[in-house]
Parts: sequence; C-alpha cells; structure tokens
Amino acid sequence: MKIAFVGKGGSGKTTLSSLFIRHLAASRVPVVAIDADINQHLGAALGLEDGADTIPPAMGGQLPLIKNYLRGTNPRIASAETMIKTTPPGTGSRLLRIGDGNPVFATCARTVRLDDGEVQLMATGPFTESDLGVACYHSKVGAVELCLNHLVDGRDEFVVVDMTAGSDSFASGMFTRFDMTFLVAEPTRKGTAVYRQYKEYARDFGVALRVVGNKVQGPDDLDFLRDEVGDDLLVTVGHSEWVRAMEKGRPPRFDALEGTNRQALRTLHETADAAYAARDWERYTRQMVHFHLKNAESWGNARTGADLAAQVDPAFVLSEQPVASPQPA
Repeated sequence: MKIAFVGKGGSGKTTLSSLFIRHLAASRVPVVAIDADINQHLGAALGLEDGADTIPPAMGGQLPLIKNYLRGTNPRIASAETMIKTTPPGTGSRLLRIGDGNPVFATCARTVRLDDGEVQLMATGPFTESDLGVACYHSKVGAVELCLNHLVDGRDEFVVVDMTAGSDSFASGMFTRFDMTFLVAEPTRKGTAVYRQYKEYARDFGVALRVVGNKVQGPDDLDFLRDEVGDDLLVTVGHSEWVRAMEKGRPPRFDALEGTNRQALRTLHETADAAYAARDWERYTRQMVHFHLKNAESWGNARTGADLAAQVDPAFVLSEQPVASPQPA
C-alpha cells in the first residue's frame, strides 16, 4: 500500500508520518519510508542523528543506477538517458518489490531500527546550495516518482512518503501514485487552504483523500475543521508530551505514546488498509500514461531529443501478478 502525507509547511506532516511509520513497524508489517520533502526531516523524526551510518544516500544522486535497472530490456526505451520521471513500465521493464533484494533498494535504502521492529528509509536528498540556478527540486523527487511507477506492492506492505509541502506535488502526476493520501491540517485558514487545493486537483483522478487534524486544542478547533473539510476529517491529534520529547531528541519508548494518539494511528492504519478494496491497477496504469504524455509534450521530448510517447506500451498493465522481470546481466 502506498501512503502519502501532505500538508502546508509547519502543519506537522513529517511528525505525523513518522508516528504512523513507527506504528506500522510496531505492527510488524514491512515498511519503506521515503522522505520526499524539500526539507529532509523524516530521518530525524525517526531518531537518526546527523552523520549516522543509517542516513540513506540521496536518491537524486542515484538516478543513473535507478534508470538502468528499471529500464531492463524494455525495447521501447532506447536508453536510460531518455527515461524521465514519468516514464511508465512496459514489457521487459524491471519492477520493484518490497524485500526482493533489488539493487535500487539495496543502494538507496537504509535500515532504521525502532523500539519495535524496523523500517527501510529512503530519501530524495536535500536541495543544496550547489543546486541553485542549475536544478529544480522536482528533478530530485523524480527519482521517487520513477520508483513508484515501477513498484508492485501488496496489501500487507507499506510505502509511506512524506511529501513536499503545499501543492508542489502537483507539478507532476505523483499525487495520483497513492492508495491513500492523508492531508495534515491545522485548525487555521492557511491550514485548510491546502486541503481545498488538493481536493480540487484530485477530484478528476479518484485520489483517496482524508484529513488529519493536528494541533487541535479544544471543541472550537474541532468545529472549525469540521466546517472547513466536512466528512473528509478522519481523526484529530492534540498536544503530545511524547512528541515534545521526541523533538528534543529524547523520546520515550513508542508504547508510551498517549492512548488517544495511539488510537488515531490505528484509525489511519485501518483506513489505509480499507483502501485496498478500491485499488484499480488499470486506472493506475492509465494515469501513469496520461501524465507521461503530458510531460513528454510539455518538456520531455525537447529535453531528451526523443519521442517519449513511443515509450508507452499499450498492452502493459501494472499488477500484483506481473510478468517476471528480467534479471540483471
């Protein structure tokens, strides 16, 4: 299951996504956590310290490896250089499965051990001073999108992505890559404005969207969120001494998290799990193709000097029972 956490900057989406990741790890389900935010804080929220051996390398710096592996023997992709972030898989492409030992995860993921269980952490990498004027952060996030396009995940395994803040994720089709999107909103006008943007953009693509109210301090905050987002409000989270300790770098054991917040995480888990019933691989594949053709026409063809529409394999549908991927040479 592919789960996204989105929201405006400062809404608490990284904190909420890290709590959900900890909850999944404690539930003993396989978890791949991906930090796709321009500000890379997910590792710290999971307890990593700067310079730790478990900090993953930047996925954006591994694009040649990622492209060469995923391309496989797909005859429609002339070279790794002609692959862009929206390139869909086709016959001959190598697909990614959680836990299958593929070189993409082996290179880009690092194991993070938590109180109960462990997760695999991946990160786009930060937007550095050397990128100014020569790179766009979306090119870094493109490594995540390319991997999601080639990912075959099952019901009882989770990929949780901490997305970039605000509406930046609509710069490509990545917002359609998820089984469930949790939008973290504070009880403020700015907090719910991002919700309205997401709701509008997502409407035509069947994106499953639920709101997690954060920093809710009383009935007035709750009433405000209900008025603003209606039935999309799933749960609310209030003050947490556990989170305050975590932000100071001294978290207690996860099972000491407040009971109301543990229940909120269980509700998120149940809601994500229930989304499996609506999974439609044919629609998912159509949406991949839709955004790939848009990107090809708007910039991809000119950038690569190739007709990227020809990369689309009309007979291919991504599914949980795909044709065997070619093995590395």
